[in-house]
Amino acid sequence: MTELRKKFERHLIFKRYSQNTNEAYMNAVKSLATHYRLAPDRLTNKQIQDYLLHLLEERRLAWNTCNVYFSGIKCFYTNVLKRKTNLSIPPRPRQKTIALALSRDEIDKILSACNNLKHHTLLLAVYSAGLRVSEVVKLEPIHIERSRKMIWVEQGKGRKDRYTILSDVFLKQLEEYWKAYRPGRWIFFGKTKTKPLPIETAQTIYYKAKMKAGVKRGRGIHTLRHSFATHLIEQGTSTPVIKRMLGHKSISTTAKYIHVSNDFVSKVVSPLDRVTP
Repeated sequence: MTELRKKFERHLIFKRYSQNTNEAYMNAVKSLATHYRLAPDRLTNKQIQDYLLHLLEERRLAWNTCNVYFSGIKCFYTNVLKRKTNLSIPPRPRQKTIALALSRDEIDKILSACNNLKHHTLLLAVYSAGLRVSEVVKLEPIHIERSRKMIWVEQGKGRKDRYTILSDVFLKQLEEYWKAYRPGRWIFFGKTKTKPLPIETAQTIYYKAKMKAGVKRGRGIHTLRHSFATHLIEQGTSTPVIKRMLGHKSISTTAKYIHVSNDFVSKVVSPLDRVTP
């Protein structure tokens, strides 16, 4: 670990950011340095600003994702290198976007395209329980409560604990995975069993399965979480229940995830058609 990395890590710990924020900020600076193949203290302000534009215009990352990169990079240069950078990204788009959910058929294609047992189990976990990618990579055996058929999400976003459902299909797959891999503390471990799978690796697993399945719609692995919420609402699950499982503070946040499919809409009968002539 370089001295700059140690200083940044100490600063984040001192500021009491969440573990997820720490990892995201550290990854933002690492990605910047990797892009130019230079140590971050050797980069010019122009290079840093160009990189942020690269994320938006060439990689076409979502504004929220770019904002995390921007915040992490700005935090590093301001607090570790004590440099004034005057960095900026365009303001958040004003138009309201609805979280895109995939159809059940598209979900099935993506899951079926993933032949690796570990990768398949990971994607099942995300879709079956509506987990964030940062949550699925931090799952531990103690979080699987078989008797209650629930998954305990420990210290999710906002440092909140919550419970979500434990699918029978996922549990059966997890048992098969467990016999084959014998994980330690982390169910989905990285290169060694002592560390969790990196978030970037989980995203790559999803992208590869999606490409292999030939599914064009949707974005990253978070789309599986969107689809979880949408498919539950189509099954008649109440919004407050979905809100609790997703770990949202506000019901309005949950509403953004709830995308009713066209097939579901087409089956709705107009109240006019029920009126007796």
